[in-house]
Amino acid sequence: MYQRNIKAYKATSLEAELSVADPHRVIQLLMQGFLERLAKAKGAIERKDYEQKSMLISSATAILNGLQDSLDMELGGITNDLYGLYGYMKDRLLDASVNMDIAAIDEVIGLMLPIKSAWDQVPEEEKQKAYAMRRERGELS
Repeated sequence: MYQRNIKAYKATSLEAELSVADPHRVIQLLMQGFLERLAKAKGAIERKDYEQKSMLISSATAILNGLQDSLDMELGGITNDLYGLYGYMKDRLLDASVNMDIAAIDEVIGLMLPIKSAWDQVPEEEKQKAYAMRRERGELS
């Protein structure tokens, strides 16, 4: 029962944070959740808990879909590269799920970590420029 209460608290806490988070923070939370799910999926494979593995990899793949959807493809350049890289990560996660391949999960984690690190270091001034641009285009209220 205690575990269920902790899960409910975490879910409520995350929902509250997301409801007031700026778009930059939302992406940070998605990346963090993605990496957490992959770490848990590795453990599930090691324990031979295939149902849990499938659920976690499916959730991580859904997060990648969300990250792809958040990209501003009109900008080209790095957004196109990220879109393709996220697609590759989804392919590797499918391989990991089908073949119980922890190395594939490690590869995907290794690809996401520098992206998350770079995202975490975006200066406040750049975030504000991006928000202003998106507001001008009517994407943010």
